[in-house]
Amino acid sequence: FLMERKTHIKINRKEIMLAKLRKTCSCTPQKLKNFLMDFFPVLRWLPKYRCKEYIWGDIMSGLVIGIILVPQAIAYSLLAGLKPIYSLYTSFFANIIYFLMGTSRHVSVGIFSLISLMVGQVVDRELLLAGFDLNDDAPPASGDGSLQNDNLSNTTAFNLTIVGINAECGKECYAIGIATALTFMAGVYQVLMGIFRLGFVSMYLSESVLDGFATGASLTILTAQVKYLIGIKIPRSQGHGMLVITWINIFRNISQANLCDVITSAICIVVLVTAKELGDRYKHKLKFPLPTELVVIVVATLVSHYGKLNEVYASSVSGAIPTGFIPPKVPEFNLMLRVALDALPLAIVSFVFTVSLSEMFAKKYAYTIRANQEMFAVGFCNIIPSFFHSFATSAALAKTLVKTSTGCQTQISGVISAMVVLLVLLFLAPLFYSLQKCVLACIIIVSLRGALRKFQDVPARYCVNKVDTLVWVVTMSASALVSTEIGLLVGIVFSMLCIIVRTQRPRTALLGQIQDTSFYEDDLEYENLSTVPKVKIFRFEAPLYYANRNYFLKSLYRLTNLDPNLEAARRKKYEKKEKQHLKKGNHRTANGLGIGETTLQLVPKQIDFQALVVDCSSISFLDTTGVNTLKEILKDYKNLNIAVLLACCNPSVIDSLKRGGYFGKDFGCMQEMLFYSIHNAVLFAKDQK
Repeated sequence: FLMERKTHIKINRKEIMLAKLRKTCSCTPQKLKNFLMDFFPVLRWLPKYRCKEYIWGDIMSGLVIGIILVPQAIAYSLLAGLKPIYSLYTSFFANIIYFLMGTSRHVSVGIFSLISLMVGQVVDRELLLAGFDLNDDAPPASGDGSLQNDNLSNTTAFNLTIVGINAECGKECYAIGIATALTFMAGVYQVLMGIFRLGFVSMYLSESVLDGFATGASLTILTAQVKYLIGIKIPRSQGHGMLVITWINIFRNISQANLCDVITSAICIVVLVTAKELGDRYKHKLKFPLPTELVVIVVATLVSHYGKLNEVYASSVSGAIPTGFIPPKVPEFNLMLRVALDALPLAIVSFVFTVSLSEMFAKKYAYTIRANQEMFAVGFCNIIPSFFHSFATSAALAKTLVKTSTGCQTQISGVISAMVVLLVLLFLAPLFYSLQKCVLACIIIVSLRGALRKFQDVPARYCVNKVDTLVWVVTMSASALVSTEIGLLVGIVFSMLCIIVRTQRPRTALLGQIQDTSFYEDDLEYENLSTVPKVKIFRFEAPLYYANRNYFLKSLYRLTNLDPNLEAARRKKYEKKEKQHLKKGNHRTANGLGIGETTLQLVPKQIDFQALVVDCSSISFLDTTGVNTLKEILKDYKNLNIAVLLACCNPSVIDSLKRGGYFGKDFGCMQEMLFYSIHNAVLFAKDQK
């Protein structure tokens, strides 16, 4: 039987688009109000804020995150190749803007190690092209901590005519110029993606790609910090293969290691790792995480200052960190053109991490977020701060977990964290002058524990899915050994190729009947299945399209043990020989048989079926090549008096077959060619002579 299809009313897409356009372009007071409240979600939830219920949790989590932010911001400045003051600016502005525009109640947006690394790689490349020395181990300026002294004292001034800037600019000035231009472009991309609703691009970053990218980038981060751990002075490597080149330089200069830095690093790593492990083990008993990083930084700064480690042992220190804010400045347009391509992967990674974390915690705490608004929020977290000497930001998992574990209820906690950073910016920043860089490197390396532990998950991941494990390994290797941007691209392309290959060579099977039922399954996978006499049931577990057409035919011919084209050719050849013998007057055939016995000879013994049922339940769509392939096998098997029956086709496949003329012009034979279950097709085949 054939089910009657519903008649779908044709949609006038032009009218719908015009109606949406008229609705979008119309402006009413209510619509303006809704737009503002959607664009600034804080206007919706802040008036409903339950002060007595939420305030203490938000204050506690805000203070804890602020305390964690300060040492991390100073440390991650090493990754970005910038001065610590710019990291503090970034942490401050990102929290304020996300408070106004974000839809997640829990994520912590700010400075993030992977984003800092990607910014730092672009900054280093452009500094090198501009002729600056990448060696950042020069003696720190002994200023009074004022903003002006630190901003103007740097390496030799450089005339930036190569990028159309006619003003003289030092290394630090040029570095932050590159970073802000890169950040501005990344923010513009994110806003444009939000306007055109291109958030779907995040779907192509699978969990395996993201994990592999994060792990590979973590290896690069760890490698970049080793020189600070042991206090050697080697140039910052640039370009592809940075990890290998850096390790070669490290081993070549290992004899120059600073004993003071080595001892300090060993002590700091032991203290930090021990505190982290104890914190993880007893986190259910602790009301808030231990501020280990802050304690280590305070103690290390005091020891370095009073022990005069920089003067006596030549230990590299952070140097003067100014107080206050630098006047805002528009990012240079000419620099934007130089980094426009680099900003694209930065924008995508920043957005994907932010949205994925937002969705994860929204699901955990039973509320919803708007992915498109998240794109706007993170975009403006990059655009606006770029005018205030800040660089790119993203949500960070570790800080978000701390935030939720300390009682965070809303983004009020982000404002509290920003106030803590502001306090450091205005008053406390100069106190970190004597802080050793090796201590900052220890904080960065210990923070990578989560990403590096992904190596322990490889056996379990392999047991679950071998292809996903291969994607993880390839992405991780490319991110670490080539570069982070290339690694991300390689991961995306390779994961897509894996999907294509899996559809090109899918599982195929001949089905047998489950005894005393109307169900059929793979004969190679299950025991006690009965073969249906005179009927072959073939299953193809993928869409049928141009890329897997040949595999479909080869699998069908192999499993049924019959290639209709070869059989037809053999028969033609045999008939030709018979005609030749008859012309010569020989009434015996080439095989010594009589003419009456020829019919028996023409039907080979290997053709043990009279009907082929194709199970289309796993075929999600057909393209033109797929339709032509089914028409081809229909014709070829018909020449051998074998019927081809299709079963379990979805409406999309049926429509494709109709449009392709598979059922003929008037669909008159459709009832004898198409069945809604395999069993119906088998029963029909048994009834035929």
